[in-house]
Amino acid sequence: MRKLSIPYFLSCLLIITFLFSCVPQQKAVSHQKQLAIVDSQLLQYSRDLAALDAKRKSKQELNEIDDTASTRIKKFIGIAKDEIEKIVAQNSILIGETAIEKSDWDRLKKALTLSQKSLKLTADKVSFIDDVIKRNAVVKLDQDVIFKPGQYRVSADVASAIGSFFEPAAKEIDYFINKYPSFPLSLVITAKGYADGTSISETSQLYRDLKDRLKLQTESPTNKELNKELSTARAGEVIALFKKFTTDRSAGGGNIKNILYLFEGKGENFPNPKIMDYKPHDPRRRVVLLFWSVFPE
Repeated sequence: MRKLSIPYFLSCLLIITFLFSCVPQQKAVSHQKQLAIVDSQLLQYSRDLAALDAKRKSKQELNEIDDTASTRIKKFIGIAKDEIEKIVAQNSILIGETAIEKSDWDRLKKALTLSQKSLKLTADKVSFIDDVIKRNAVVKLDQDVIFKPGQYRVSADVASAIGSFFEPAAKEIDYFINKYPSFPLSLVITAKGYADGTSISETSQLYRDLKDRLKLQTESPTNKELNKELSTARAGEVIALFKKFTTDRSAGGGNIKNILYLFEGKGENFPNPKIMDYKPHDPRRRVVLLFWSVFPE
């Protein structure tokens, strides 16, 4: 049997050592490439979030989403984008290195694992916000159907049949509860009341009731003040009825952590900014708009 010379043995040992030392470096390069791909996808999601934010702003300007919901969506989008930027900035250091030191090997593997998890979570967030903005429809309630002339309380017969008005919003809420069971959710329901420009007679009971509600120092409230208070009272009545409806219906899922009910009166403001031919007595102005919004907790 031929004996290996010492120099030949040492040469083989050096070659084997070199090959084994290349393996981690090859893996590092592979991980760097994977990290770059993940970062590219994260940056695309950041652009998607920016586009969704533009849609949010447009819907708010068209009064198709309430201010509270718009503010929360904007905040949620901002936090998601900041998280993406932070991860990408940290990864750019590892991706830019031409050679990974042994001490940085674990750091690269952890960065890739964290980034992949963040990618999945971000994808879920983008899908959720897209759903919220796309499906967030306003329920328009005709006050002439719900309230009798000069009244801001709903009669018993209307109250018993109110579910038909609220069912579309309730079904959309159920949709989110069922589609995102792993998301702890918060729910915000907002009612905005609007009034036309009709003068309220000083001899009417409605005038006296609204004046008492206003608790003004002056003896003669303006018609705008009265109509604003009327729209506030009607919005408050609608939100109270919706709250009772959802409680009786037991629509809230286990993942709904918080429910906030809000209402406000917009008075003689126009409910639809796209309509430019409103008249003072226009029935299209006598509406309550019911907004719903769902958010990750």
